[in-house]
Amino acid sequence: MSEISDIKEAWSHFRDFQHVFLATVEGDHPRVRPVTLVYFENRFWITTGTKSAKVKQIKNKPKVEFCLLFKEKDMDCCLRVAGLAKIIRDRETKAKIARHCDFFSKRWKDIDDPDYTLLEMCPTEIEHVTPKKTTHTKI
Repeated sequence: MSEISDIKEAWSHFRDFQHVFLATVEGDHPRVRPVTLVYFENRFWITTGTKSAKVKQIKNKPKVEFCLLFKEKDMDCCLRVAGLAKIIRDRETKAKIARHCDFFSKRWKDIDDPDYTLLEMCPTEIEHVTPKKTTHTKI
């Protein structure tokens, strides 16, 4: 398979919203937690609280990785996506993502809520793991 078809196949597993495990770094220790990943306009986003540990960790070390678990032909599989996380301050982008997320109003009063932080996950590599093979692709 070519790298482009590997990426297209990997991206086909993402929906608007899915639970993933996000790894950040605190000091020299990895920290993993479940989050809701928003896949919108072919980009990856996470809405979170400004005071969350992950925001502090990303400010210090923006390297992240998330893992999506799924089934492929009744086999347990996963996608591991590594890259950089960016804190998005652009009000228009924050509003667009907030409008897309039906859960937004359950957590924040509006896009100017000081506890609303938008993170963009910018992939640099993908690992597609199945019981039969593992494909590693740099982006």
